Amino acid sequence: MLKTRCVQANDIFPVIALAYDTLPERYNPSIFNQFYESFPEGFLVALYNHTIIGFLIGIKTTTNTARILMLSVNNNNRKQGIGAALLTHFLIEMKNQQVTQVELEVRTTNQGALEFYKKQGFTLRETLHQFYQNGEDAYSMRKEL
Repeated sequence: MLKTRCVQANDIFPVIALAYDTLPERYNPSIFNQFYESFPEGFLVALYNHTIIGFLIGIKTTTNTARILMLSVNNNNRKQGIGAALLTHFLIEMKNQQVTQVELEVRTTNQGALEFYKKQGFTLRETLHQFYQNGEDAYSMRKEL
């Protein structure tokens, strides 16, 4: 059974491993602890049979704005509603904190993620040139809550 919840301290290493397996960026592992310590309400995990198969990291950037920094699901578990479950959990939490808009960036080459976010109600705002470490462009997207 799928469950989403806020991250716990013992989830950090499995999340780092999942990020390494599924995301093209190479993040310093200490950043995951920083997000856990600074805004645990925005750091969510998806579990199936007690195994972490996805995560979402988001932060509040102002009193009424939040940003999704990372959303990842294990390659074997994609297209099963796990990303949507994490996103829904995050959006509910942000509404409870009086957030009125959520922003994110997605690679212009990541058509799957782009379609996913559009389906979830996010709209394109602008292209951010050379946004990623490897020089790839990103789309800035936003959803009003």
